[in-house]
Amino acid sequence: MTLTHFDAEGHAHMVDVSAKAETARTAVAEGAVVMAPETLALVLAGTAKKGDVLGVARLAGIMAAKQTSGLIPLCHPLAIDKVAVELTPDPALPGVRIEATVKTTGRTGVEMEALTAVSVAALTVYDMLKAAEKTMRIEGIRVVVKTGGKSDLMLRDKD
Repeated sequence: MTLTHFDAEGHAHMVDVSAKAETARTAVAEGAVVMAPETLALVLAGTAKKGDVLGVARLAGIMAAKQTSGLIPLCHPLAIDKVAVELTPDPALPGVRIEATVKTTGRTGVEMEALTAVSVAALTVYDMLKAAEKTMRIEGIRVVVKTGGKSDLMLRDKD
């Protein structure tokens, strides 16, 4: 396997995608913030001191997806057509499950944008609840669906 972000001399570079065909591309990523049941109860009741945890985290994830190329040095800036971030309280976890879907039409995929959206949404959940619990865990961040481009479909089983 060759790493595409290195040239023949081993220097990091941005991959040239100019010869690639534009295709519809989608990526879905997921992750979770695991917390104590008492902390999740604050989210469910809407009584966290910093306010609407899920609403603010959703906006943070959307904003983050749009800023990915400014955060990850070799990512291409993309015209994103859609970003959707869903945060679902899960008492069985206990915690909040996060899923981000990003769509574009272009020459390169949106996996990094979906992963960034989930990561920043999870960090926002942590930030908004850290006064109640500092031992929360962010885990399981991964791409579960990727469509478009040469590899058209990649689907990982959800655990």
